[in-house]
Amino acid sequence: MRYKLVELEPYRPEDTQQKIDEDHGLHPDDKYLKPGRIPHIWCPGCGLGIVLAAFIKGMDSMEVNVDNCAVVSGIGCTGRVAGYLDMDTYHTTHGRAIPFATGLKCAKPEMEVVVFSGDGDLFAIGGNHLIHAARRNMDLTVICVNNFNYGMTGGQSGPTTHMTAKTVTTPYGNCEYPFNLTHLAYASGAVYVARWTSFHARYLIESIRKCFSKKGFKFIEVLTPCPTGYGRPNKLGTGLEQMKDYRDNSEIRNGINPMEADAALRGPIVVGEFVDQEKPTFLDRYNEDILGKMSSSG
Repeated sequence: MRYKLVELEPYRPEDTQQKIDEDHGLHPDDKYLKPGRIPHIWCPGCGLGIVLAAFIKGMDSMEVNVDNCAVVSGIGCTGRVAGYLDMDTYHTTHGRAIPFATGLKCAKPEMEVVVFSGDGDLFAIGGNHLIHAARRNMDLTVICVNNFNYGMTGGQSGPTTHMTAKTVTTPYGNCEYPFNLTHLAYASGAVYVARWTSFHARYLIESIRKCFSKKGFKFIEVLTPCPTGYGRPNKLGTGLEQMKDYRDNSEIRNGINPMEADAALRGPIVVGEFVDQEKPTFLDRYNEDILGKMSSSG
């Protein structure tokens, strides 16, 4: 068999901008993406592209002004999202996405601030920041892509790795109990808590839409395949086969206590919108309780 090699054309930003200006020849979502950054670097079968597309769809359907929205991410596979979006983004150091987003929200409270990161970044090195941001009810939307391992650095075990699961650091099986992220977020004070898989893209879009219209600390967990780092050692199959497992094994149970929301390695996965409540945000209370008293006493 003979292959004909196609000569690659050099990337010319001016050509891409011309296509954008003409609104012709590009994907409809390209107006939200930095020219020249696609195709992305994520592995075949990874669910991150679906999650990114869902975020763009949710933002577009709510007509969110990109000039009034910022995305902050940490380190890891999910952290690369910040580099693809053509808007104000910040790729922070490991575990520090939420404190940076907190400072940004306090400095510019009128902005929509979204944290987009992974389970390891948010709940291991960044776990302390997350629970206190939820406790304060900071007006942030946190989208956590949970692939159950540190995928970018080779597939090490992390805070959500299933019991008995094999990784490069647990070759005989993991013996540590994993976090239930939705339960932890709810117990810390989140006003909105949901979990979906990358198979449930339309449900995920709707949850993202709700987050853009709600004040307070909102948390969405998205379970996604990691065929390279997690699927291979645990014989979970390809990314497509894992998506079929999500389809067959997921059960939507809206409104349940997140403590009951299991996500088994091989077996039932509980998804849905678990928490949706209202309470004053940190800035609401700060402006009323602190600044209000300071101005009245002065």
